[in-house]
Amino acid sequence: MVLIAVLVGLGLAVTANLITPRSFRAQAEVFVSLRESAGGTAGAYQGNLFSQDRVKSYAQIVDSPAVTAPVLRTLGLDLTPAQLGSRIRASVPAGTVLIDISVTDGSPVRARDLTNAVARQFGQVVSDLESAGPRRPSTVSVTVVRPAAVPTQPVSPRQGMNVGLGLLAGLALGTALAVLREILDTSVKTSEDLRSLTGSAALGEIDFDPDASARPLVSTLDRRSKRIEAFRVLRTNLRYVDVDNPPRLVVVTSSVATEGKSTTVCNLGITLAAAGVRVVLVEGDLRRPRIASYMGIEGSVGLTDVLVGRNHLDHVLQPWGEVPLSVLPSGQIPPNPSELLGSAQMSALLAELRARADLVLVDAPPLLPVTDAAVLSCACDGAVLVVRYGRTTREQVSRSLAALRSVGARMLGSVLTMVPTRERGRYGYGHGYYYDSISEDVDQLRGEQIVAELMGQRNRHTGVG
Repeated sequence: MVLIAVLVGLGLAVTANLITPRSFRAQAEVFVSLRESAGGTAGAYQGNLFSQDRVKSYAQIVDSPAVTAPVLRTLGLDLTPAQLGSRIRASVPAGTVLIDISVTDGSPVRARDLTNAVARQFGQVVSDLESAGPRRPSTVSVTVVRPAAVPTQPVSPRQGMNVGLGLLAGLALGTALAVLREILDTSVKTSEDLRSLTGSAALGEIDFDPDASARPLVSTLDRRSKRIEAFRVLRTNLRYVDVDNPPRLVVVTSSVATEGKSTTVCNLGITLAAAGVRVVLVEGDLRRPRIASYMGIEGSVGLTDVLVGRNHLDHVLQPWGEVPLSVLPSGQIPPNPSELLGSAQMSALLAELRARADLVLVDAPPLLPVTDAAVLSCACDGAVLVVRYGRTTREQVSRSLAALRSVGARMLGSVLTMVPTRERGRYGYGHGYYYDSISEDVDQLRGEQIVAELMGQRNRHTGVG
């Protein structure tokens, strides 16, 4: 923002220099004195004081019509006396009997000619004013001691000054706008913000990937990419949310749309399955389903068909890839999504999926526009809130948490998505420097440990040895 403002200021200054007509100023200097000085030294001193007093009055008539009209007639210029008078400046240096006369014009030669003509005519006007009569000469003499020369540099525009002022103005404006934007910016930008807002764990940060729209799934990326590592960290952190009571049914939602929740739930499922965890992805967003298109599967039949009894779960649950991952697409979009998701059939379906998989991930609609996600959260073990860097506001996060609390849902944690790479280094060491070298070797071992722990915890709860 600061750079743009500086460039705009510089551009305006250059434009002003180009479109402003050039003006030149010529200057002449005249000397005012008394013709006769009687009384020796005292008389000369008195005459000098008289001249200093009078010269201030003379400077006021340099641009008068009595001076400008004869000059225009002599030079034959198509100007009015008032127009010429507006171009004339007269000043008296302190303590002197000198008058500096200057004239500004677009032509340097004409500026010189006008200045010299004004100086001569000014002397004539003063002589006429100080003359006691037609036969008695004026007691005041006005002499041109320094005639005007042709100016070589324009006085307007002042290109260097304009450029400098443009740069300074742009810098000041850009800085002020940047500071104001930072003050008014209420978006979430750090995991620390999420922790303080939600009171729960910040499970991970997903880097912004400009190619994500073309390649949303991490299965198409190199195994050492930072985006894959970010989801591995998310996988590990989700495992440690509650060691004593690990979640088996997890709703993934967001505050508003376009925060990356669908791609997050898809890639989290793929990453978990790559570690050997049996995962079922459920497309619980019955308003704007995205999972089927992201995963490249048929989505015309799915969850809604099971809920209304048109198809059995085994007929619509689709395996994906060579990992233990199954996907339950949304099916046809119903007219009453909230009622279907809050129905007894949905609770029974989730219970059956819990028995079939180690972890069930449900992609739910955003919390603020509709109530679907809150309804689903009641039937699951908890919710994970996806928050987009620099877009989701603190108020939206607070309202989403209030929606979850109002139905007694459990908040498992949050995920910050689309984090610029440059921002990650500000808040920690990153995660790629260590995992890059060992992640491929330990993926399978980690998955076996997760499955073993999940099975052991489930057996302890059910009493099975």
